[in-house]
Amino acid sequence: MDAEAPSIPQATTAQSTRNQNLNHNQNNGKMTTSFAPATDGSSLATAANPKPDSGNGEDYHPPTSYLETIVHLFKGNIGPGLFAMGDAFKNGGLVVAPLLTILIAVISIHCQHVLIACSKKMRDLRGDAVCADYAATVEMCFENGPMKLRGWSRTMGRLVDVFICVTQLGFCCIYFVFISTNLKQILKAYGIEMDVHLVMLLALLPVLLSSLITNLKWLTPVSMFANVCMILGLAITLYYALKDGLPEVKERALWTNGSQLALFFGTAIFAFEGIALVMPLKNAMRKSQQFESTLGVLNVGMFLVSVMFMFAGCVGYMKWGEHVGGSLTLNLGDTILAQAVKAMVSMGVLLGYPLQFFVAVQVMWPSAKQMCGIEGRSLSGELIFRSLLVIVTLAIAELVPALGLFISLIGALCSTALALVFPPVIELIAHSAPSKGPGLWISMKNLIILLLALLGFFTGSYESLKQIVKHFGEEELL
Repeated sequence: MDAEAPSIPQATTAQSTRNQNLNHNQNNGKMTTSFAPATDGSSLATAANPKPDSGNGEDYHPPTSYLETIVHLFKGNIGPGLFAMGDAFKNGGLVVAPLLTILIAVISIHCQHVLIACSKKMRDLRGDAVCADYAATVEMCFENGPMKLRGWSRTMGRLVDVFICVTQLGFCCIYFVFISTNLKQILKAYGIEMDVHLVMLLALLPVLLSSLITNLKWLTPVSMFANVCMILGLAITLYYALKDGLPEVKERALWTNGSQLALFFGTAIFAFEGIALVMPLKNAMRKSQQFESTLGVLNVGMFLVSVMFMFAGCVGYMKWGEHVGGSLTLNLGDTILAQAVKAMVSMGVLLGYPLQFFVAVQVMWPSAKQMCGIEGRSLSGELIFRSLLVIVTLAIAELVPALGLFISLIGALCSTALALVFPPVIELIAHSAPSKGPGLWISMKNLIILLLALLGFFTGSYESLKQIVKHFGEEELL
């Protein structure tokens, strides 16, 4: 059991290994760590003084409760990926897709528990007050692992930071595409023809305003309202699908070929990739041990998320078959209720943008602040940085408006590495004793996960890129 975590925000790499000067000394085979003051004038809060002094310039994040944390976890996993599950099941087949979805869900949740366990092990080894974030945990595991791997510690920590930023900002780009695609259909239903690129520009202002919220505690009501919009939107979408009955099972493919399965993998792992949120949410909790316990936030929240994914995928594909859209909402037609659902889901996705954005900013802002020579918190500087980053995600979204293919590419390319590659790697390292390896069970389990992950990584990325190139080629012929 963890001791109750102090109310400290997620310790990013910049806040831990990079904002602290670590002096590692070898003494009889043991590594000791001494801490020097942080370079930006801040200091690591301790359990005795969890709230930083107001004079040190650091922001204080109030702790969150079990319910508030599960709301954030739910919102972090319920987004365009949920409504893309119909398209995923089309690529997987009615028999294979549910089985693979369950397998991916179980492995993803297990890997999230592995990350937490490794972070706790590194915390106890170093005597830190709180668990480190994802990148810092990876860096510490390499730093305290076999001698041959220690030189890679800083590189691997930075690599994880890069993947987190690319993944989270990729999510944000997809959110722009999702919102604009649905809004375009709403406008078209009322006789307003508008290019999807222009609709994205109209979505910029509300997305920008929501992204200026800098605190997880303040994001709770935003995430709660977004969850309500998404759940109601899904319920009405499924009502549309079920009200006239579903076609017979024999009219749908039970399995598909390898290239389509690769696209399925990319979409499915995108839907389940919430691992970058795990450590920020755990460290923000008032009682952090409630996060990973048997009936804790992680297991309960991800079980509910998995059930929703399965139901949305099965019903969506059964109803619309090969014509199912990259988002289920795109199949609803032009009725007033259908347009209301699209507006509701778009609002839910829009309000989910700041939570995904929060993680990327938390990683990038300390380094950006250091590069600009900014000391202290500098709220105005952070708001400017956030605004510029939102504009960057909009620009990328304008370049690749193919929603389903974009989701599959981000899932296969970046989500796979974070969700299924790094956790087994650091567990193998963390459990490697000086005179022996991590053990047969841990080695076999993690090698199987790595083989599945690498297979999905390469095949999913290749197929997604091939389909995106094909999509652009078709657009040029029109």
